[in-house]
Amino acid sequence: MPTLILVRHGRSTANTAGLLAGWTPGVALDERGAAQAAALPGRLAALPLAAAVTSPLQRCQETLAPLLAARPELPLHTDERIGECHYGDWSGRKLAELADEPLMQVVQQHPSAAAFPGGESMRAMQARAVDAVRDWNARIEEEHGADAVYLMCSHGDIIKALVADALGMHLDLFQRVSVEPCSVTAIRYTRLRPFLVRLGDTGDFGSLAPREDGAGEGRSGDAEVGGGA
Repeated sequence: MPTLILVRHGRSTANTAGLLAGWTPGVALDERGAAQAAALPGRLAALPLAAAVTSPLQRCQETLAPLLAARPELPLHTDERIGECHYGDWSGRKLAELADEPLMQVVQQHPSAAAFPGGESMRAMQARAVDAVRDWNARIEEEHGADAVYLMCSHGDIIKALVADALGMHLDLFQRVSVEPCSVTAIRYTRLRPFLVRLGDTGDFGSLAPREDGAGEGRSGDAEVGGGA
């Protein structure tokens, strides 16, 4: 079965503004995100990609634009099932404000029970993304062979949910996974089990260093909904 390369979109204007973007239109890459996207073709140069599949949202399409320019022969497909979680009434709101919502504790500690007002549940988000991967695995294998490698450009919570599925890990534990903007995660699927062979690889370890402003001190342990910046 194929190997799936999962790319989270580059840093967006919503990430840097501390907003939960969801499906809000017009959310683009910021300057840093554009630079991350420009570096992506070089990072993936050794991979013979059979196809690329993207979320329909602008920030994912902008992330893939340099790769597609470098590889004009690469087939591109769009699949709404790997689009961002439908956060409903939370979409476009400041994460700092949402931290005080009672639902946020459920999202952090028991996400399999979390459903966003006017949106979808996190269970439904994971189910549609897993279904998409299963369908694309079968299609890519049929068209390109069992050893094919293909790429999906998606969002933080979607990628974390797919990693949890690959590891046989309950959705309630998926907030323990972290994927930074424009990070690369790779899952090699086989007939009997998937193998997680890369997780959140950016090639940049700078984000692991202590922050000079002290903002990392006394962290609550909460995951950033939407993936963070």
